[in-house]
Amino acid sequence: MTRRRSQSGGVEIGFEQNSVRLKIADIRPLHVVSPNIKRSRKYSQIVSSIREIGIIEPPVVTRCRDSSGAYLLLDGHLRVEVLKELGETEVTCLVSTDDEGFTYNRRVNRLAIIQEHKMILKAIERGAPEKRIAAALNIDVSTLRHKVRLLDGICPEAAELLKDKYVASNAFSELRKMVPIRQIEAAELMIAMNKFTGSYARALLAATTKDQLVAPHSPKLRGLTDEQIALMEREASNLEREFKIAEQSYGTDHLDLVLAKGYLAKLLRNTRIVRYLNSNHQEILGEFRKIADMEGASA
Repeated sequence: MTRRRSQSGGVEIGFEQNSVRLKIADIRPLHVVSPNIKRSRKYSQIVSSIREIGIIEPPVVTRCRDSSGAYLLLDGHLRVEVLKELGETEVTCLVSTDDEGFTYNRRVNRLAIIQEHKMILKAIERGAPEKRIAAALNIDVSTLRHKVRLLDGICPEAAELLKDKYVASNAFSELRKMVPIRQIEAAELMIAMNKFTGSYARALLAATTKDQLVAPHSPKLRGLTDEQIALMEREASNLEREFKIAEQSYGTDHLDLVLAKGYLAKLLRNTRIVRYLNSNHQEILGEFRKIADMEGASA
């Protein structure tokens, strides 16, 4: 359950304790589902899924601040649109207590692979047959079973880190060859680099030392000797260590740079200072201008 900090320092629940059954007519969408989206394969999958096994993940709404009694739809536009097409008039929703803390423009027409995995498990727990779920998702039963086993051998901490990321399914095959602590490190690196492909996961596996592997043997890369692989492992370990050190100080360094840029920009708007620097310290003036003109360092 999502939580947020109150001004007094306590923890507030991000959703009301109980879900509510609402009339779809009382729910105000934040955007219209376009005809192009309705023609997409993903939309067809959602239609089939809801028709076969119903709503697994409730839409998220927040109460309107006026006295109309209506609700704003924060998440679940496609699901609600499908329900309308199927002739439904009501839907069970989660009610968010903080509309400003919810990203209105998040993409809701695509499930992250771990979210899909959890949705399938919920459907199975409710007694839906495998064939029925597979038909709803437009996949075969063997693919469905692969999705069910997605997190086998993946530690909960790594799964939590990747839960809302669009990770390639074959990346998990590489992660489960690592011990839990290395899985967490690999997941953090994937997030930091914004790379969630199977090939990147294989590269991380190849750079993993033997003591961090589940199996006793190290994965081989074609064309490399054992000595070259050992060297790559050491270099990768050093690179990861340096990366984490840089990541820890990034926020402070970026803030310092933003403040410095703002100060220098203000300084360079003073013609007397610019004239003095141009006459006596042209090199310094040039460097000041480079910093003031830097992109990507604004507040």
